[in-house]
Amino acid sequence: MTPATGPFERAAARVNLDAVRSNCARLSEGPALCAVVKADGYGHGAKECALAAQDGGATWLAVATAREAAGLRADGLEGPILVMGALTAEEAEVAVGAGADVVAWSSEFLAGLPRGAAQPRVHVKLDTGMGRLGTKDSAEASRVAGEVASDDALELVGLMTHFATADELGDDLFPRQIESFTEWAHQMRALHGELVVHAANSAATLRDAAAHFDMVRCGVAIYGLDPFQRDPGEHGLEPALSLKSYVARVARFEPGESAGYGRRWTAAEPTWVATVPIGYGDGWRRALSNNCDLLIGGRRHALVGTVSMDNVTVELGPETDVCTGDQVVLLGAQGEERILAEEVAERLDTINYEVVCGLSSRVQRRYEP
Repeated sequence: MTPATGPFERAAARVNLDAVRSNCARLSEGPALCAVVKADGYGHGAKECALAAQDGGATWLAVATAREAAGLRADGLEGPILVMGALTAEEAEVAVGAGADVVAWSSEFLAGLPRGAAQPRVHVKLDTGMGRLGTKDSAEASRVAGEVASDDALELVGLMTHFATADELGDDLFPRQIESFTEWAHQMRALHGELVVHAANSAATLRDAAAHFDMVRCGVAIYGLDPFQRDPGEHGLEPALSLKSYVARVARFEPGESAGYGRRWTAAEPTWVATVPIGYGDGWRRALSNNCDLLIGGRRHALVGTVSMDNVTVELGPETDVCTGDQVVLLGAQGEERILAEEVAERLDTINYEVVCGLSSRVQRRYEP
């Protein structure tokens, strides 16, 4: 076997920004699009994906924390930014100082907002069924909205809720949430005039136009991931991220020889095994031990043995033309084969969000184009 030549990276996530632009153009065909870039753009890179999302038609950005909003401003991002998470008084000051909108559902929060040169812009949240943030009492939400509207130091900008089961097709909570939020939003608009009304996450955006209102808040879909955990291509979405490594070693194994900690895999017959320098320290979860495929040379090969912090091992078969230095694809396409984050998530009994968000900072992000 002749070793391959060329530059190698032990773990690199390639992010196709054209895919982000295209996905955003697809998602912004109806109402205004708010691109959610929290958690470092779901592991894809907040700054780079926020800029690409704006190029693709997103007019708003959303994050979960004040620090995330301040980071986007420091990176030069313009336009409205919504901080969707809970904030202490100190965090609210950071968010408002960054020119970001905040979310309120109580008088106590309003009292802690800074009054100064920057006028806090507020969205009031009604909890219609998620059971996390917001108030479940529509009368209380209306009172908070009125308090904001009557305070010259504050600006009432929007009304919002969040869907708990939009990704569960055919459930009965989702339509009930739409109904109760629609009724409340109509009442608030009658009292306070034009406000930005928004509720839909990625799943709701793709599932039902009745959930769109004035703006949709898409996160996972802008990165080309399927909120229904199937195939993003069904919705005209293109995965933006691929994860690659390389073959560091190819070795012959005889029957009974093992690879990895704990001897969780042993060769049943003479075979070849490749060592790939990526592991759970990079976010490739230990639960994938003996439990996923990788692509080498355009063909699927089983990961065998225990995923360690820095390496995995892959069975190549009794005959192989795989060489040291060959590219390995853990997420993405190679030849006619591809491995989606949705497939890996199914192996882990989780969701695609966790697969990409779990990639650690040790994985280099490379942006194309």
